[in-house]
Order: sequence, then C-alpha cells, then structure tokens
Amino acid sequence: MLRRATLSVAWLGLAALLVPAEDSLDDLQQKTIKAAAKAVAPSIVQIETSGGTDIVVAGPRGVPIRKASGPTTGVVVGTDGYVISSAFNFVNKPSNITVRVPGHPEGYIADVIATDKTRMLTLLKFKTSPVKPLIVPAATPKAEIRVGQSAIALGRTLDPNPNDPPSVSVGIISAIGRIWGKALQTDAKVAPTNYGGPLVDLQGRVQGILVPLSPQAEGETGGVEWYDSGIGFAVPLEDINAVLARLKTGTAEKPFSLNRGLLGISVQSPDIYGPEPKIATIAPDSAAAKAGIQINDVIKEIDGKLVYNQAQVLHALGAKYEGDIVTVKVLRGTEEKTFKDVKLGSILNAHGRPVLGILPVRDDPEPGVEVRYVYPKSPADTAGVKEGDRITKIGPETGALGPFSGADGLAAILATATPKTKVKIEVVRKDKKTETLTVTLGELPEKDAAEEVPEKLPEEASKKKALEPRKPVPGMPPMPAPAPAPKKDDKKVELGVMQRKNASATHTYWVYVPRNYDPNVSYALVIWLHPVGKDKEKDDEKVQDDWIDYCRSNNIILAAPHAENKTGWVVSESDVIAEVARDVMATYTVDKRRVVAHGMGVGGQMAFYLGFHNRDLVRGVAATGAALTNQAKEKVPNQPLSFYLHAGSKDPLKDSVVESRTKLLEQKYPVVYREEKDAGHEYLDEKALDELVRWIDSLDRL
Repeated sequence: MLRRATLSVAWLGLAALLVPAEDSLDDLQQKTIKAAAKAVAPSIVQIETSGGTDIVVAGPRGVPIRKASGPTTGVVVGTDGYVISSAFNFVNKPSNITVRVPGHPEGYIADVIATDKTRMLTLLKFKTSPVKPLIVPAATPKAEIRVGQSAIALGRTLDPNPNDPPSVSVGIISAIGRIWGKALQTDAKVAPTNYGGPLVDLQGRVQGILVPLSPQAEGETGGVEWYDSGIGFAVPLEDINAVLARLKTGTAEKPFSLNRGLLGISVQSPDIYGPEPKIATIAPDSAAAKAGIQINDVIKEIDGKLVYNQAQVLHALGAKYEGDIVTVKVLRGTEEKTFKDVKLGSILNAHGRPVLGILPVRDDPEPGVEVRYVYPKSPADTAGVKEGDRITKIGPETGALGPFSGADGLAAILATATPKTKVKIEVVRKDKKTETLTVTLGELPEKDAAEEVPEKLPEEASKKKALEPRKPVPGMPPMPAPAPAPKKDDKKVELGVMQRKNASATHTYWVYVPRNYDPNVSYALVIWLHPVGKDKEKDDEKVQDDWIDYCRSNNIILAAPHAENKTGWVVSESDVIAEVARDVMATYTVDKRRVVAHGMGVGGQMAFYLGFHNRDLVRGVAATGAALTNQAKEKVPNQPLSFYLHAGSKDPLKDSVVESRTKLLEQKYPVVYREEKDAGHEYLDEKALDELVRWIDSLDRL
C-alpha cells in the first residue's frame, strides 16, 4: 500500500514536470478563483424589483440605459435579513422588492430602510424573518488591500436560480482611496448587472460593494456612464460595517439617510488642482460659518493633513458624514488660525435664498439699484417699495446703512444673510424723496408655496448703458470698467443664424443673435440641448421657428451645440457646451445672471448636469420631459440656480419629473413645475413657452 502511494506521488510529480508551467499556474488560478467565489456565494443575493418608473440614463458613449425592473445584486450584512446593495438599483423607486437567497426555498419581500447618500448604497430589510440565519461574509481589512492585488467582481444576473454560481469577472485592485477617499478602483468588469455585488479577494473575503461612482457627478446614477470601461469602483466593506448600526435605525415607514458632511464653503478658483484653496463664499448657518471661518481665509490643513488645492480639500472631506468632527487650520492674512471640533453640516440643513422680492432695472451705471418690478406680497411690497424706486443703501436693522454698486453688489450682500433677517434699506422715490424702510427678508422658495412666474413684466428692462462704466460709490473702490464689446456695425459682429464649430472642431453648433441686437443691452443666453436624434437641419429650423420672435422681443441669444454621438449627450461633452457658451459671451453682451441650460429628454438631463457642475456659468435649468436622476448638489450662496420643469400629463416620465421637483425643493432650490394636459413626451406648447420666456426674464430676482 505504501509502495503504491509512493509510486502515485512520483507519477504526479513527473506529470507536473511534463505539463507546461504556465498551464499549471492557470489551473491553480482558476481553482483559487472558483474557491473564492464559492466561499462568498451563499452571501450574494438576487434582487428583483417591479413597479416604480422607468428611468433612462446615459451609459457609455451615450448609449441609454433604461432602469426599471431587475434582476440586480446584493450582499448579506445581517443574519436576520439585512442586505446591502447599490442605490442605483432603486433609482426608479420600485413598489415591490423581492430578494432570493441561496439555500432558501422562497424569495423574501424587502423594504428600503436606509440610504448612504455619499457612497450611494441602499440597505434592505426583509419584511419577515428568514427561515434560517443568513450568512454574512468576512470583510477584507482595508489595511491589507494593496494596488495590484487580485479582485473578483461577482453578481447575480439573469440566472433565475440563486443556488447556481454567481457571474464572475476577474481583475485587480488598480487604485485605492478613489472618489475623494470613498472607494477602491478595479479593472474587473463592473456593469449594472453586478452593481451591489461584492468585489472579492482570493481568500473569499469581500473587499467592497460594487457601485457606480464619479468624482464629478453625484447621486444614484453618478458614474454609470463608465460601466464596461475598465474602470469600476467598490466601497470597502469595512467602511460599510462601520456605519451599519446607524443605517439599521431606519424603517420602511421612515427610511434613514446618511448624508454627506459639508463644511459649507466654495473656493475662488474653478481649477480644483490649481491654486491654494482660498475661500470665496461661506453658506449662512454652515459648519464653516458657525466655526468662525471667514471669506478669503486660505485652508492649510484638515485633521492635521496639509492641503494645497481644492482637490485635496475634497479628498480630506469626501468620506465624511454629516455630524462628523474635523479640525481646520486656515491662513488669515499672515496669521494661522486653528478651528477645532468643527461639526460638519448637511445639504439637508440648507435654507432658501434670502430675497427682497424685486427685479432690478438692468444695464444701469448709477449707484444702487432701480426697481423694475415688485413681487406682490413680497417683503419689499409689504415694506412699501414701489416700481421706479432706487435702493441706494442697505444694512442691519440696528446698524449703519452702507452703499453698494448695482444689482451684483446687492446680491452679494443678500447672499450673506438668512431668510427672516430684518434689514433696513434706503430708497429714493420717483419724486426724489429719501426714505428708510425696514424689510424682513423672504425665502426663495417659500415653504409649501408653489413658485410663480409673473404674468406680465414691465417692458422697460434695461437702461441700455451696459458698456458704460459704473459710477463710483462713496467709500467703495471703483468698479472695473465692463469688457469692451464690438459695436453693432462692427463687421466682426455677426447677426442672425450662424453655423460654427468649436475650437477643436469636434462639435458643430449654431447661434442665433437677433438682428436688432444692441451691445448696450444685456441679453439672456439660452443653451438648447437637443433630445436624441433631433439634431438634423429640419430639427434646428423648428427650434429657431419656435424661438426667433421671442429672442427679438425679449433680448435673448440662442446657442445650440450638437452631441457628437447620435445616441445622445455624455457627461464629457459638458466642457464643449461651456466652451460654446463662453465663446458667445466673449462676443456679445450677455447677462451672466440669465444664462439658461434648456433641453428635452437626454438633453434635459444634460441641462441638469450643467446646472450643478458649471455653477460659474449656468443660472437656470429648463428641462422638459427629463428627470433629475442624481442627487441635487448643495447650493452656492453667490451662484443662485433656479429650475423650470415641464412634462406632459401622458409622458411616461411625468412621475419622475414630479419626483425631481420634490428633490430640488428639499434642497431649497426655486422650482417652477408645469404639467401640460393631454400631452405626451413632447416640447412646450405656446403657453408654456410664453411662461418660460418670462421666467428667464425674472432670473435676476433679488
């Protein structure tokens, strides 16, 4: 018997020598991968959803992804019926969720009880206790995860039998600490079919949960356009376990939200990798404001780590939650100041924009602001402000009044206040009499009040002196002269419809400038973003027919870039769209407070993206038949953003558009929502277009 065993071992050794070394290593690797997948397979569940609303998002190269029913993937995180998955799998708010667990005969009905809104994860809880305890997988300690390590992406796809092996995609850990410190990066295949599934090491331990993420886009669908690109992300399971107890406090009736922690600042440079992070704005009641941090402070350290640009600030704060405590060191002039125990706030703590309730007369070089229109029942109306009054000074209720220069100056002062604050204003009436009025600032949007658009606005909106330098204000430094603009008769100033290409010739676009264009008048700029397939010459002519009369009579310039891919817009094209807008603004006199991204369908979704990611450019988003599929980003005090949403009552996306309104109002953005009776997925009718033009005319509300 011993002799036979010895011969068998000798034979196996000889066989190993006869087999090519690479084949042996391959066999060993395959066995290891199968063993790792088998070890974690009992913890990988299949999630089936039904009901809810179809959501269409742009996938790679613009290919649309329709998010409706499953199946999708999840991972067990509690023996008594808790499952974690990607928030993307529930973006359509399904009415029914069924979870199938390996080794369990029947599926379990589950509820969404919590969402981690910074890492975009959703926690499910079974309605009934499982027939036997679920199997919770082991987590790979973050300290052991290294770049170059093997990583296996697993999922439950179209196989209806959860007892079968999961789908397998093999890769490596290609980076750690990605997406501002929140995620691992892998080159294993990551797609909507395995979002919510585990990324596993060769020992069968879970490194992380697969989710779509992006360093720019936020929300449930942020990053989905990267699927199958060779770049995928997973949130470390160790980080999930650290907050699991908080997530489990949610219920089906009252789901818990774990929100991103915010300092409440913006920095001066839009280049996140460039200059030092010098603070441009501080949101009222924010963590920074409460701590005593000030505008023009330069952030030097966060939690003892040096930061040299905005990107490093984002990385230091990106993984933090609302309520987390940080230490911030700033440079104020030549003095360093340290702020300890700074408790991060949340976007949910935001309040609305403080307003007087007036529209200013534009292109006026005189000090102060002349009142063009007073909103009925607004704070200004209640205080006795009239059309034609000139507001010349403003100050706190018990302090001294100070002058300001123009609407931008008044807007900057209001941005530092909060709603319900009492202020005093000095007004000069039409008869030249001066009065001091007390005004309690209002809130835009008002609580539980639908945002209204004035039915009629005074025709005289401009003093037609846009190119004149502002007159000096006593006690204030002189305002810079406006950039010189070409005169109307300058040959460089083209009028009418113009066909153009961007600087790199990757995209075509057209611009319409009214033939009655006056460079001394500030024009609104509407950036039209066409729906899928509507970029032909006849489509362009239809848009021009709809808009040309409005452009002539309401001082509007229309710009319309074309998507490079015929299947729709992709996020990377936002830079091209911004380039087109800035080219127009460099050539013509454009009111920066009335630049609007306007689109339909996927074009409307791109308009949402531009609004949130090009704050220095876009002040209004007008979307028809388009839903906000991502989380609304936090407001920036000196960069107001307003929304006009339109849907047909028979549009399949109507409920999602209504939900978009709710999301925006929760974050205190002013929103106008209009539903067109008996209409489907189609463009605005004449009545809605009339109102949209008036909405654009009122975007400079103070």
